[in-house]
Amino acid sequence: MFSPEGPRLSELAVQALSSVERGYDLLAPKFDHTPFRTPDSVLDATVAALLESGPYGTGLDLCCGTGAGVDVLRQVCRDGVTGVDFSTGMLEVARARRRPEGPDVSWVRADARALPFGPEFDLVVSFGALGHFLPSELPGLFAQVHKVLRPGGRFVLPVVAPPRPGSPAQAMLLGFDAVMRVRNAVWRPPFVMYYRAVRFGGLWRGLERGGFRVTFWALPEFGRRRDGSPRVRLLVAEKTEKAEKAEAKGEGRPTDPD
Repeated sequence: MFSPEGPRLSELAVQALSSVERGYDLLAPKFDHTPFRTPDSVLDATVAALLESGPYGTGLDLCCGTGAGVDVLRQVCRDGVTGVDFSTGMLEVARARRRPEGPDVSWVRADARALPFGPEFDLVVSFGALGHFLPSELPGLFAQVHKVLRPGGRFVLPVVAPPRPGSPAQAMLLGFDAVMRVRNAVWRPPFVMYYRAVRFGGLWRGLERGGFRVTFWALPEFGRRRDGSPRVRLLVAEKTEKAEKAEAKGEGRPTDPD
């Protein structure tokens, strides 16, 4: 799971007993060598899908970490790109990474729940960040994304199909969440990181209530499950001026697997 360049067990223990912000500050130098980073295969498939639907103007990587999502945006956006995160350590690593030619990048330290921007972005992406928000915080987070998008702008994030009930993968995810809940019940400050707190169906319904028209694009690179549903989708939430219901057809309205 971890490469030799990744964090030692003792380092992970210290990080897990810290706040989310402090934990990621400590993890930042070795984050790209952990399984917490979004795989390159998902990033590349996202680029391919966005190139077909673009080009886009300005882009924002929400909870950018070490900047993998910023590299996605620089391939699909013609104008400026911004990465925002509340971890100083992550932003320092992101700034230090060498990048090929592309739009200018701005790095901003801010809490995603209080973004310091107006409606100035055509595309917002996020990779693996929603597990750091409690379900009660998501409406506010979606309101912030809606606020910073221009009309017709899109909020895009990959969504992996949940593992089969009773499978080892599901047991591992549920076990991880259980450990984190026990940790947060007995230790302060809390470290919010859950894999199953945000359910697939609740995610798209919350976005629709927040003023987005939600569709799902299958990523064919990852194939389909036995029931024919995609293994990995892009959730694409388009900003509307009023909350509207997405039409129940095609990939735009999948069956809620939860």
